[in-house]
Amino acid sequence: MAGKRKRKNKTHKAPTEEDYLKVPKSFVIRSGIVGNSITALVRDVRRVMEPNTASHLKERRTNRLKDFVAVAGQLGVTNFMIFSRTEKNTNLRICRVPRGPTLSFRIHEYSLAKDCLALQKNPHTNDSDYHHSPLLVLNNFKQEGKEFKVMTAMLQNMFPPLDVQTMQLNQVKRVLLYNYNEDTGMIDFRHYSIGVKATGISKSIKRVVTTHVPNLGDFEDISDYVLKEAVISESDVEDGPESTVTLAQDYSGRNNRKNDQRAVRLHELGPRMTLQLIKVENGLCGGEVLYHRFIKKTPEEIKENERKRQKLLAEKAQRRDIQKANVERKQLEKEEHRRRTGAPDAQSSKQDDNEEDLLGQQMDLDDDDQDNDDDDDDDDN
Repeated sequence: MAGKRKRKNKTHKAPTEEDYLKVPKSFVIRSGIVGNSITALVRDVRRVMEPNTASHLKERRTNRLKDFVAVAGQLGVTNFMIFSRTEKNTNLRICRVPRGPTLSFRIHEYSLAKDCLALQKNPHTNDSDYHHSPLLVLNNFKQEGKEFKVMTAMLQNMFPPLDVQTMQLNQVKRVLLYNYNEDTGMIDFRHYSIGVKATGISKSIKRVVTTHVPNLGDFEDISDYVLKEAVISESDVEDGPESTVTLAQDYSGRNNRKNDQRAVRLHELGPRMTLQLIKVENGLCGGEVLYHRFIKKTPEEIKENERKRQKLLAEKAQRRDIQKANVERKQLEKEEHRRRTGAPDAQSSKQDDNEEDLLGQQMDLDDDDQDNDDDDDDDDN
């Protein structure tokens, strides 16, 4: 008699709508004419930001920043990454929606994902790695200056926070690294996939353990395959303690079980970028300049600029109030004119127009029915 089938317990809890709304989301877009290379770089960065980004966002030349801001609130988008190019430089702006701040970077060098994979003998790519957000690593960002505090907070808030107590190892498949180089003042942008391998054994044994049995037709004995010097390479050296971990949970892959020791391997996915922070603004692509790499202003100049900015904001608010008052005044004048001339008010006139439209549509339908009846009679004849 067959035994009872073991029932599988659900270990993954589906995220609720509240949890989904808390997850940061992003738009990776272009600004202006950027060329084919930057367009490909935009697609690669969208791939990095998956799954919480618009991977197939369609842009038009007529789109402006305010158009994306208008739909960002409805879609829960919290960050923009805007690529642009001038005659001299390629730039990247990272914005917090809807009120800022904004980080402006200059891209000194970049390599596309396809170029990074082309340099590898056995490139590692797997679509399942992109089902969860990458693990963010900020290296050497504990520097003096308010720009580093703003930049650290901005980059951290672009990705969902990790709860070490509840997270699953299978959800951590990628690493996004921002490394600050003190000597050059540049930031290295790197993107890797995470893999684990068995430790303490040679490559030939790893192939037997982690994959199917290899072809031994050219060997007289299994020992010839294991001890053959041609199989030995530099990658077979003993893994150091800094790269060896004990798995706290079962991990994806063959024989990666809980409490087993494995060596961590990083495989670069691309793209690469070398960034330089140029400016930090308080608003969304505008507002008070909190930091500028090349322009240094005295406290008096800062106060004067702030005074001018506040004056412009006050004038803009005043114009908006005047326009609103003019619209209300014209509306009242129209209502007064209708009352003096005995014309119907706007609501009743709109209702009459709707009734006329319905009557016209009904007449059109009757005519169509009559035409159809005539066509049917012609067909019968």
